[in-house]
Amino acid sequence: MITTHQNFDLSKATTFAIPAKCGCYIEYDQAEDIPFLLSMLHRDVDFMHIGGGSNLLFTSDFPGIIAHSKVKGYEIIEESPLEIKVKVGAGVVMDDFINWACERELWGIENLSGIPGEVGASAVQNVGAYGTEAADAIVEVNAYDREKNEFITMSCDECRYGYRDSIFKRPELRGCYIIHSVVYRLHVHPHPKTDYPALKEEFPTPPTTPRQVREAVIRIRDSKLPDPKMVPSAGSFFKNPVVSEEQMLHVTEVEGNDRFPHYRTDDGGWKIPAAWLIDRCGWKGRREGNVAVWHLQPLVIVNPDRKATAKEVVGLENMIKDSVEKRYGITLTPEVEHI
Repeated sequence: MITTHQNFDLSKATTFAIPAKCGCYIEYDQAEDIPFLLSMLHRDVDFMHIGGGSNLLFTSDFPGIIAHSKVKGYEIIEESPLEIKVKVGAGVVMDDFINWACERELWGIENLSGIPGEVGASAVQNVGAYGTEAADAIVEVNAYDREKNEFITMSCDECRYGYRDSIFKRPELRGCYIIHSVVYRLHVHPHPKTDYPALKEEFPTPPTTPRQVREAVIRIRDSKLPDPKMVPSAGSFFKNPVVSEEQMLHVTEVEGNDRFPHYRTDDGGWKIPAAWLIDRCGWKGRREGNVAVWHLQPLVIVNPDRKATAKEVVGLENMIKDSVEKRYGITLTPEVEHI
């Protein structure tokens, strides 16, 4: 079934609660609706497909059509003594899927607990936390190819996953694919990933159920991050920068030592947490008008009174970027998609 809403208030469809409207908002509940939905579009009308709206900032009204999947359901498509493969509708809330897996003591995605958003968007964004990324468990992605006008299946390798990146985010392919379901591989036997420092502290001995990891992750997240239902935000606003050896040496010179968080990457660079850079520049807890940096996690920009405008968010974003670049010579890149 397809439902349409004219002149729709997008603050209801995003976790940032920033005022913006679209000409038409369309929701559908089965994959077979997609070709018909697309046939309704005029060539000169802007079109965009979104998930749960947890990683979006609309910087102005969107005059065209925005579509959202409400395709639900779980289907176990393959099962063995070691693992199962489950196909999940793109419109399923990702955290609900993780809870579903934990109830069945299936391992592989418990470290992603508490991340806002939906299953379809998890495959676009390659969401990650506490040493795990969605791509670690994704087997394939089922989508509608708008260029070929047909349903397709893409393997995990074909999705070209990287840090918060995938083929679905490449500018030349943006909007080409509409995801309707994702196949995840889950492990039957204990498969804990608790090497991440915060989880190491929680588990001096290995956990025996994914539920234990899920509850620990949620505890850690709640101690640092705002609940977007209570304090609107788009989650982590900036990506962790990967810097060169030269930039790494500059940070060391500025700090007077190398006793700050940094990690080697597979390509030989250095990853420095954006939260640490922002904090060192004095932004934690600061407020500018109706927007603020979260007092427990400087990576998050919040809309504390639900009065912020996109202009204020972008203004604060640029001030943070300018201060980090001036102090460390590092340019931060937003993780939040600006539209």
